[in-house]
Amino acid sequence: MVDAAQRLNSLVEQLLGAPLPVRVRAWDGSEAGPPGAPVLVVRNRRALRRLLWKPGELGLARAWVAGDLGIDGDLYTALDRLAGFIWERGEDARTLAQALRDPEVRAAVRGLAALAGPFPPPAPPREEVRRARGHLHTRRSDKHAVSHHYDVGNDFYEIVLGPSMVYSCAYWDSPEGTLEDAQRDKLELVCRKLDLRPGRRLLDVGCGWGSLAVHAAREHGVSVVGITLSEEQAAYARKRVADEGLTDRVEIRVQDYRDVVDGPYDAISSIGMAEHVGAERYLEYARTLHALLTPGGRLLNHQIARRPQRDESTYSVDAFIDAYVFPDGELAPVGTTVTQLERAGFEVRDVESLREHYALTLRRWVANLEAQWGRAQGLTSPGRARVWRLYMAASALAFERNRIGVNQVVAVRTPEPGTSGMPLRARTWN
Repeated sequence: MVDAAQRLNSLVEQLLGAPLPVRVRAWDGSEAGPPGAPVLVVRNRRALRRLLWKPGELGLARAWVAGDLGIDGDLYTALDRLAGFIWERGEDARTLAQALRDPEVRAAVRGLAALAGPFPPPAPPREEVRRARGHLHTRRSDKHAVSHHYDVGNDFYEIVLGPSMVYSCAYWDSPEGTLEDAQRDKLELVCRKLDLRPGRRLLDVGCGWGSLAVHAAREHGVSVVGITLSEEQAAYARKRVADEGLTDRVEIRVQDYRDVVDGPYDAISSIGMAEHVGAERYLEYARTLHALLTPGGRLLNHQIARRPQRDESTYSVDAFIDAYVFPDGELAPVGTTVTQLERAGFEVRDVESLREHYALTLRRWVANLEAQWGRAQGLTSPGRARVWRLYMAASALAFERNRIGVNQVVAVRTPEPGTSGMPLRARTWN
């Protein structure tokens, strides 16, 4: 009788039209595929049932999060090979409906179903988001989405992010530098771009665990209001502010950006927050921040960007990210972001890509997580830890391969006379 790995390898090749670029180890201990390649471990038949009930990325994600699938070997190499094989087969790849017209493909599906065993659909892992009813990007739905991502436990985030507790890409002088130095340099870069000085007022939208708020108040003498929708983040940030003796200069609120009414502010930072806003709400977001700035005030918008598509109407959110990481999150091309800021009345003065910086940052976060893997699973759940390891490693590759990017946009609420207050040479190029 043919062992499970060889049979599985043959059926997948028949189904997808090419051999798997990784080795397969099945639940019966058998192996098949290219020698020396990373090994895709199929721990049980349930993994196949998940893939048959939800073909594509969501089925793979559920099997990974549940522990039905694993990787033995270098995770980055395995993901890089699988990304090219499964997720990036090109715009001309056949749809499932078209593929199923092929008798050989139908035969392969029947073969996988027989190999998968008894066929009730497995329940999704408990780490999969439970959707709130109603429209996207309301105050209620945004709070629910933010809570799913950020209220995982501050101790868990301390493992991943390190002492800085900065959850956005660092600013590296060299790949050999330390994460802490790179994150400190990023905070300082933001403060310099915003021209923060004693007596000025900063609104930090999506303030996270308070790292920028503390740095700006301590090092630049500004007064800061930091807002977040996460109760756990706010509690952590308030303690940091108190420990630094900065309660007279820093206020942390659990508040939606749409509910801030105590402007004007001299500067606004929005770092890694705009991805949660959504395309339908983005102009409202930009206009709200514009209205909160004093004339001449600056906005620094730090945001992940995707590559533009030939037909933007076909854009859909990544299934794994939407179900397990950032519910309701959306990415836009940087050109779209700049256009929306300009429509809101801003003058865009500088756009800096930090794409390679985020790849370096993510690899350090993955290393942090793997170094304390047992403790991380205990602080949250094994499934949640697997979500984070996969999400961060896959994201690192996406930044490295220029599939996504991240940009800091400096925009000014320039008054009618046209005096922006920007220096003639804002940046010095090497």
